[in-house]
Amino acid sequence: SGNNKVTISVATSETYKNKAGDQITDTQWHRVVAWNGTGTYINKYMSKGDEIMVQGKLNYSNYDDKNGITHYVTEIIADQVLIMQKVDKGEKESKS
Repeated sequence: SGNNKVTISVATSETYKNKAGDQITDTQWHRVVAWNGTGTYINKYMSKGDEIMVQGKLNYSNYDDKNGITHYVTEIIADQVLIMQKVDKGEKESKS
């Protein structure tokens, strides 16, 4: 159809302490789909491991595989994706 489609996986992590005081990290993976200009931007400027911000909408769908099992898919249709710049703690302190 002439449209540029890019699909990436994005991880989000949350760290907390449980009742026993142990530090727990919960990481979840999200499928992000970007079209046209946003997809071109991802291909040109982003690399694995980059910290990014995604703005878009959730899309829910399902399909039946060849064995008749229904699979449910949740994906983020990205309107905008930005690369976030992490400031190194040592660099931040030297600027103060």
